[in-house]
Amino acid sequence: MRLGAPVFDETGTPETWAAAHVKAGYRAAYCPVDGTASDDVVNAYAEAAKRFDLVIAETGAWSNTISPDTETRNAAIRKCQNQLALADRIGARCCVNIAGSRGTQWDGPDPDNLTQHTFELIVETVREIIDAVKPLRSYYTLETMPWVFPDSPESYSELIRAVDRTRFGVHLDPTNLVCSPQRYARTGDLIRACFEKLGPHIRSCHAKDIILSGKLTVHLDETRPGLGNLDYRVFLRELSRLDSDTPLMIEHLPTRQEFEAAAHHIRMVAREIGVEGL
Repeated sequence: MRLGAPVFDETGTPETWAAAHVKAGYRAAYCPVDGTASDDVVNAYAEAAKRFDLVIAETGAWSNTISPDTETRNAAIRKCQNQLALADRIGARCCVNIAGSRGTQWDGPDPDNLTQHTFELIVETVREIIDAVKPLRSYYTLETMPWVFPDSPESYSELIRAVDRTRFGVHLDPTNLVCSPQRYARTGDLIRACFEKLGPHIRSCHAKDIILSGKLTVHLDETRPGLGNLDYRVFLRELSRLDSDTPLMIEHLPTRQEFEAAAHHIRMVAREIGVEGL
């Protein structure tokens, strides 16, 4: 596997962008440009990544492709198509989005999110995105979420079968699946189930952590890797069995020091269990 995270050094050119990741000890990176970038710019970053042995993990297409508002939904689908095309151009392992929401908050809960109708709408939408782009190198993926499909390894497996497109892959963020005290107590079992059912389809992963507080009724909060209850021993062991280029991308931290602390924890756990390459 390859560890990656945002970097904070000068990254104004493809060369300095790639060098900054190597200096920070990372072997994977988030895509540095969006779908509006010219072919010359995209090619320059792709070549720099190759020269510095850096894998571009993912392009982000964060938008609400299942919005009940037609204009919002259509704009989101176009964005996903553009970002998937970019992923294919630059050689990123995937383009990632969440499925969205049927509510007013694009990434929030709604009573309709976990219904059969919404499942079918997600299938239709993913097909529309992939069929328009026809990617040859990259994959379109949905990040696992707590309150919309895919919300479990089982529902992701069902989506893969229903979508029925070879370029539909998996983006795994196990922290997002920890949505109850029951799952919180057994994160290792949850992670093992994800890899058992989804392993061959996983294109990229996010590294976060989660902590359960004692405040009623249930409060689960995201935190830095190492400060919560996510079983990184199981996570890293399972990841090490996949393609050696599979990225593990740290996210959602405010400072360089926090990212460095997260990376240190992940590497420490990897050394303890005999996983190399991070």
